[in-house]
Amino acid sequence: MKFNAACLQLTSNDQPKENLDQVIKLSDQAVKDGAQIILTPENTFLLTLDEGVLKEKSEDYEKGFCINEIVKYAKSNSIWFLIGGTPVKENNNIFNRSVLISPKGEIVTTYDKIHMFDVNLPNGESYEESKKFKAGESLSVTKLPWGNLGLSICYDLRFPNHYRQLMKKGADFLAVPSAFTKNTGERHWHILLRSRAIENFCYVLAPAQTGKHFNNRETYGHSMIVSPDGVVLSEKKEDIGLIISEIDIEKVKKIRSEIPSISFD
Repeated sequence: MKFNAACLQLTSNDQPKENLDQVIKLSDQAVKDGAQIILTPENTFLLTLDEGVLKEKSEDYEKGFCINEIVKYAKSNSIWFLIGGTPVKENNNIFNRSVLISPKGEIVTTYDKIHMFDVNLPNGESYEESKKFKAGESLSVTKLPWGNLGLSICYDLRFPNHYRQLMKKGADFLAVPSAFTKNTGERHWHILLRSRAIENFCYVLAPAQTGKHFNNRETYGHSMIVSPDGVVLSEKKEDIGLIISEIDIEKVKKIRSEIPSISFD
């Protein structure tokens, strides 16, 4: 089966309503272009390093304004929608959560980022997500009309076994919503996405944050859609916007039968 997937590329900030407006504007274009599922990057509605701002502006999962607006949007446009990642409050914790919404306006599944981005980069950048977020514990693979979607967020990309387990659970295409730093993106983004696609013979859908945000933080952009044999079908470079590609699940089945390497696991 075939379908059209759109990945949005954003420059999010610490103002959720501004970020929501940006998402709606690009989503309208994606719908016009024939998208049947829209995916947004990590930190869709809130991107901040300030722990106070994070605690203040993270949405309550059950009552969050931005999430509920996207629920309404998905229903009114009869489209699947993956909020790739946004900070949510639940049970006195903050999670970095993906939210998958059906064309009926129902939240079908969620995924909380498992691997926390705790790093010290050569250019002096450092991040300690584990001090701000509670890590998730469960993988997520969900059946859609065209095949099975496996979920991940950003730093998960560096852990091949995460994707192997998604594939073993039946994933045909993998979502990798991200906010890669410019430093790490220039070095590793393309090869990591193509590797995860080839290793598992899955499509990879990778919406990304891009550009300069605050305090000199800069994200890499280059949203990509990659085929199961590692071919880059679409790439956005560094500007705000969207990419859209046709996804053909039969190609997943075909390459897995031609090169049955995954059967050895």
